[in-house]
Amino acid sequence: MLKDITLGQFYPVKSPVHSLDARTKLLATLLFMVAIFVVNQFYPYAFMFLLIYVVSRMSNIPIKYIAKGIRPLRWIILFTFVINIFFIKGGDLVFSLGFLTIYTNGIRTALFMAFRLVLLVAGTSILTLTTSPISLTDGIENACSPLKKLGFPAHELAMMMTIALRFIPTLLDETDKIMKAQMSRGADFESKNIISRAKNMVPLLIPLFVSAFRRADELAWAMEARCYRGGDNRTKMKQSLLGKNDYLADFIMIAFLVLMFVTRFIKFI
Repeated sequence: MLKDITLGQFYPVKSPVHSLDARTKLLATLLFMVAIFVVNQFYPYAFMFLLIYVVSRMSNIPIKYIAKGIRPLRWIILFTFVINIFFIKGGDLVFSLGFLTIYTNGIRTALFMAFRLVLLVAGTSILTLTTSPISLTDGIENACSPLKKLGFPAHELAMMMTIALRFIPTLLDETDKIMKAQMSRGADFESKNIISRAKNMVPLLIPLFVSAFRRADELAWAMEARCYRGGDNRTKMKQSLLGKNDYLADFIMIAFLVLMFVTRFIKFI
């Protein structure tokens, strides 16, 4: 299950989406996230899922690979769905059993939250799958560069965010190795109920934290040994340049956001 999480991984293939500038993909992802929360009806989500499918085909990433990254979050999505469906009141009463009641507003909100979580994970997964860590760092730094005049540490923030994303798959692999090592010594992580399985996960934390701090220390020493210095005086082998495809992609996403905003006034379902 841990290996199914695709957030933070880079899928190295050649595609039109991979060749886009990191700033373009960051802006497109931000616009897509805004569009997710702009809509107030169900039918616009069909366009969003279609957009995810089209972009995944253009980026040569199998849609099953993106869906595999959503699978580990099914319990979080299910928990959010149950919380909303039982605790939000309003509208017509659909079901009642003792203190448990389900209203139409609860069902509507629960479906909205489920769709939004799935689309958020899918959209951000496409961003990390099609952008290398170095390009993502440069993109975040360039996007935050206007704030440097106010003393904002743009490079440091970009580096921290990229390293954090980069280490998600590494820590998941480390967790999987620790689990297999403890299972070979008799630990049980798969049977019993959810509460017992959660308690059995506690012994994983100490070796995982030790491994994380060790890797962070090794990375810091490696960067120090190479005299790494970020900021204004740092030169780059590949300069970030915006091309026609970048402007076209941004125009399409802005038009998509406007379309999603217009759907707020077109009642369908």
